[in-house]
Amino acid sequence: MEEAYRNASKHVAVIAFPFGTHAAPLLDLVRQLSEACPDAVFSFLSTQQSNSSTFQKKLNRVKPFNVWDGLPEGYRFRGNPHEPVQYFLKAVPKNFTEVLEEVVAETGKPVDCLITDAIYAFGADIADELNVPWVALWTAGPRALFVHAETDFIRQNVSNNGPQDKPLDFLPDFSGIGVADLPGGITSGDFNSAMPALLHKMGPALSRAAAIAANSYEDLDNTVVNMLKSEFNMYLNIGPFNLESVSGAAVDDSHSCLDWLSKHEQASVVYISFGRVITPPPHELQALCEALEESESPFLWSFRGNPEKQLPPGFLERTGSKGKIVPWAPQQKILEHPSVGVFVSHGGWNSVLESIVGGVPMILRPFFGDQGLNTRTVEAVWGFGLGLEGGTLTKEGAMKALKVTLRSEEGKKMRDRIGVQRELAYNAVKPNGSSVENFKTLVKVVGNRLTLKHQAN
Repeated sequence: MEEAYRNASKHVAVIAFPFGTHAAPLLDLVRQLSEACPDAVFSFLSTQQSNSSTFQKKLNRVKPFNVWDGLPEGYRFRGNPHEPVQYFLKAVPKNFTEVLEEVVAETGKPVDCLITDAIYAFGADIADELNVPWVALWTAGPRALFVHAETDFIRQNVSNNGPQDKPLDFLPDFSGIGVADLPGGITSGDFNSAMPALLHKMGPALSRAAAIAANSYEDLDNTVVNMLKSEFNMYLNIGPFNLESVSGAAVDDSHSCLDWLSKHEQASVVYISFGRVITPPPHELQALCEALEESESPFLWSFRGNPEKQLPPGFLERTGSKGKIVPWAPQQKILEHPSVGVFVSHGGWNSVLESIVGGVPMILRPFFGDQGLNTRTVEAVWGFGLGLEGGTLTKEGAMKALKVTLRSEEGKKMRDRIGVQRELAYNAVKPNGSSVENFKTLVKVVGNRLTLKHQAN
């Protein structure tokens, strides 16, 4: 790797957000850029824990560097996923700038371009200090970016911590979205806590970015995308990232999920996964189990935890012939399987994109962040999924949602609508597709410092 630094004509510094599903898509983007920019070397800065899980293998001209995670000496995780994030955000940006200075000193390569997760508003300041262009990656959906960028305007039209049923009809194409669907920290919650404060600063800072790359595609949310393009210097949809991994990569199916799916009828199986971070509370797990059992729907469940202890007594035995529960599943390949009829999900952006690529309607139970906004958008704007009545899992609500998506005319319409989006997503990543052309533009931005600085100014 030292030789790569010596031979490189450009040095790109990358600053990751080491939580949730942020670092992996950023590394995926960097990997693509490294292939397109053979004269560049990339220094990838994140925490040790994040780097160890994200870098599964060595990459040519991409080197990980560990930064302090902000945790006090002797810290022990007590089950609150937000606590490590709070500690980490108190350590930024100093933990990054210190390591970046060390990297430059060790390699003798000054930084020519800075790429960060878009939530890091301080990326603009670091880039200015280094006199280099700043490229920001937004890993969530366009609507989430828009509402964060328009936080002040939304607050002017909605009283803070006020009525949750007010529609956001003062924003174009948001009449079907309500205040209750907004991420916490925009009009409700603790505005001064670390993450809401960071996201509030992000909108104004992004106007200083030379380019904003986004994990989406042009035709998914035209009105909102066009508003973002008019607001920022260069807003580039270069996704869906999950489509690039669909072909060519070996599939880890150690639990034989795909073979199991092949034994079921078309569009009949319920696939369930609530992501890597959250497990629904016990009473909601029980409600979902009761709905699955009573509806007699075949199901495949990627379960985070111990199903023997966390699911109702006897459930595994009673549903053994109908269901399959595994600790991990090749989600994208499962959603592409013809036997899968609906995806029960938390509504994270990656899951929404994977559902689109698979052409599978969704039943959504959001928990935090942009998941509520994604849920309402999928249901009210795009029309290829359902949020649960009351926003939580109940037996009656889950059974109704399963019936609508799997066994009704409206469910067929949902499948048709998401099938259209599936085709648009694939078109975006074909040669000369919009995401491919946008990526070429991004390569020029990263690879040509003078051009980029001119565009940024």
